[in-house]
Amino acid sequence: MWKYVKRYLPYAVLAGLFMVGEVLMDLLQPNIMSRIVDDGVLGVNNGGVGDMALIWKLGLMMIGLVLLGGLSGSMNNVFSHLSSQNIGNEMRKGAFRNIMTFSFPQVDRFGTGSLVTRVTNDITQVQNFVSSFIRGMIRTGMLTFGSIIFIFHLNRQFGVIVLCALPFIVGCLALCLSKASPLFSRLQA
Repeated sequence: MWKYVKRYLPYAVLAGLFMVGEVLMDLLQPNIMSRIVDDGVLGVNNGGVGDMALIWKLGLMMIGLVLLGGLSGSMNNVFSHLSSQNIGNEMRKGAFRNIMTFSFPQVDRFGTGSLVTRVTNDITQVQNFVSSFIRGMIRTGMLTFGSIIFIFHLNRQFGVIVLCALPFIVGCLALCLSKASPLFSRLQA
């Protein structure tokens, strides 16, 4: 598998970096919004007087961050699809080369349908895994830990509550995965 992945690893790394950029833009938004409400609207640090100039400044900053996050997300999609599609293409070529070396009795023993499934569906599953891993794992990990860090930054007491709820969330996720895994195995069989 590594021989197929290593050629397109730079695309996967770029996709991961763009995902980091997208997640960072998402994580910065609540902090800016709280500054708009606290300082711009309510004037918490100005003796109760709102600051319209600050609202405009931070609002435009948020729009810029949203645009930058959208660009990062788009570039993440481009590079994750480039890496996963090219990995799948190379795997199909390799599988087809190997199948072409089979003798007719070997092809009959494996079955034409089984070989076609290997070249199409199974490799598509690998492609989808690579694409999901690049996008999903990085995004989920960064959002989880980044959110906890930003929550502690905004409100320490609420951060402790979220941190206490984290084992429950992880337990629920583990339970769902343990129930879904056998079902997926039966589906594949």
